[in-house]
Amino acid sequence: MEENNGLIVEDVYKAYGAKVVLDNLDLRVRNGEFCTLVGPSGCGKSTLLRLILGEEQPTAGRITLNGEPLGPPSIRRGIVFQRYSLFPHLSVIDNVSLGLRLGGRPTKESRAEAMQYLERMRLAEHAGKYPHQLSGGMQQRVAIAQSLILKPEILLMDEPFGALDPDTREDMQLFLLELWEQEQMTLFFVTHDLEEAAFLGTRILVLSQYYTDDRGNGDGVNRGAKIVADHQLPRSPFGTGEKFSRGFGQLIAQIREVGFNPAYLQHARDFNLKHPDAFQTLTEMELRG
Repeated sequence: MEENNGLIVEDVYKAYGAKVVLDNLDLRVRNGEFCTLVGPSGCGKSTLLRLILGEEQPTAGRITLNGEPLGPPSIRRGIVFQRYSLFPHLSVIDNVSLGLRLGGRPTKESRAEAMQYLERMRLAEHAGKYPHQLSGGMQQRVAIAQSLILKPEILLMDEPFGALDPDTREDMQLFLLELWEQEQMTLFFVTHDLEEAAFLGTRILVLSQYYTDDRGNGDGVNRGAKIVADHQLPRSPFGTGEKFSRGFGQLIAQIREVGFNPAYLQHARDFNLKHPDAFQTLTEMELRG
């Protein structure tokens, strides 16, 4: 994979004082990929997302997007959070067009482009409404349009459907898959729901602090999370019926075992990193043999 094609995280550490959260992390994500990230509570999923967004900086290592180092948050990276990032005093169309207007685009031109995005989101008839007049799923579609209108190079999503009821959540999953296929955008999707991750992604990353290496497991070892598994999924994601298939269930069970079981401490050299773009650079302390 060329360095100017997509997201590259290389030898990245993130520590808060003496606490190491991310430990020598390596990752490549191609443009156009739908990448989902799962891991146990406290493993650093949101920390990694903040590093990619630019809200925080790595303690060590580098992160680039299409060949350029990442700086502070910018329109190069869109973000959709679990809680709707809409301004309650603005109409739907004004929420979507706000970024363009703040960037200096004329109001009429901005609103016209915003309407095009609302049509894609199947929300054009609600353009004049306010956020409180919309359902949760509709509000999230507005938030997605709000990010996409700025044409980010990558769209980051942090538990975007976590606050939705199960039926609305599945509707939004199907809508997002349809949108991803239409727009051919790069998605980096963080979720705690393993079924959602496997259903949506073309690739699923498992971030976990539950592993071992040649540094040992004594009290003096300050180990953070690594990507312990990197699965390539079908280019056409699992259909809704696949959630009940044997293969889908086996994948979920495998991810739960290697990433979420504190008693399952595989060695770093044995991680399942079979995805074509996966790579890992262990230090001499981590791999002495």
